[in-house]
Amino acid sequence: MPTEPTGGLWDALIGFCLRNRLVVGLLTLLLCAAVLVVHPFDEWVVPDVPREAVAVDAIPDIGENQQIVFAEWPGRSPKDIDDQITYPLTSQLLGLPGVRTVRSTSMFGFASVYVIFEDGVGFYWARSRILEKLAALPRGLLPDGVTPVLGPDATALGQVFWYTLEGRDAQTGEPVGGFDLHELRTIQDWTVRPALQAASGVSEVASIGGYVAEFQIDVDPRKLEAYGVPITRLAAAVREANRDAGARTLEINRVEYVVRGVGQLKTLADLEQTVVAERDGRPLRVADLARVQLGPAQSRGALDVNGAEAVGGVVVARYGANPMAVVQAVKQAVTALAPGLPRRVLADG
Repeated sequence: MPTEPTGGLWDALIGFCLRNRLVVGLLTLLLCAAVLVVHPFDEWVVPDVPREAVAVDAIPDIGENQQIVFAEWPGRSPKDIDDQITYPLTSQLLGLPGVRTVRSTSMFGFASVYVIFEDGVGFYWARSRILEKLAALPRGLLPDGVTPVLGPDATALGQVFWYTLEGRDAQTGEPVGGFDLHELRTIQDWTVRPALQAASGVSEVASIGGYVAEFQIDVDPRKLEAYGVPITRLAAAVREANRDAGARTLEINRVEYVVRGVGQLKTLADLEQTVVAERDGRPLRVADLARVQLGPAQSRGALDVNGAEAVGGVVVARYGANPMAVVQAVKQAVTALAPGLPRRVLADG
């Protein structure tokens, strides 16, 4: 005898909804209200409705619970770095509670130590344990002048915004240049980077490309020999001249004045006129022994855009921050910053 087929689960679900229309309607309205609160899209914003947007990221954070310790020792070989910085640091950090393993790399001039914690260890708790350990390192463990620092509070996938700096025509918006690489890097380091660093949710803004301008002293060894001045004396004279000195305050006619010695070098001329020694009653200046110029600091990398070297930066989101919200905050900071950036008029031709 044939039997009538049953609809199964779907028919039961539809029947339940039809029999309980009021309950289903209320649940639907509640779900829509929840969507208005947690959705991440700005196009659906309803005025006066509080929002707690769900975090949206292009790639989920599947990395390890990792903290990075960085130490610089300029001019030293990877072997020296490994023996005198990497190994001592690794040995000290292995004893931290909750550490699973410690990895490290030794490069020319710097070392990176990666401290991997167990998954259940809190991110900021781990950072505080590392900071305590670094502050309590035994004296003499590392070479003089080497101070290890803890990396930013971000993950390996925290790079959310890349940008470049370039001169553009005010009318057409086309790239026209007008700034050299050291000028762009100066703008990046002293104007753009601090402004973006202040955006909500930003852990770090790293500068890339160009070169940092520095005063360079090209010493003539023949002149040093002729005047009998050791190069250590020249270096000491420059170091001693490039500093301010505090004194005291004076009260004159009920007005207090601050007395101080201003000696910080600001221009090439200041550096050239620095007195190194005295010969036959005449001051011997840096300009008499060397050529002073403004040049690029040593750089071991570059930022390439369409085959040309450029200057830019990368914004790293703080651990636990909503990447989409961080990007929006950075874009707002860029919009507010743009009118105050330097402008330059180029001659035709």
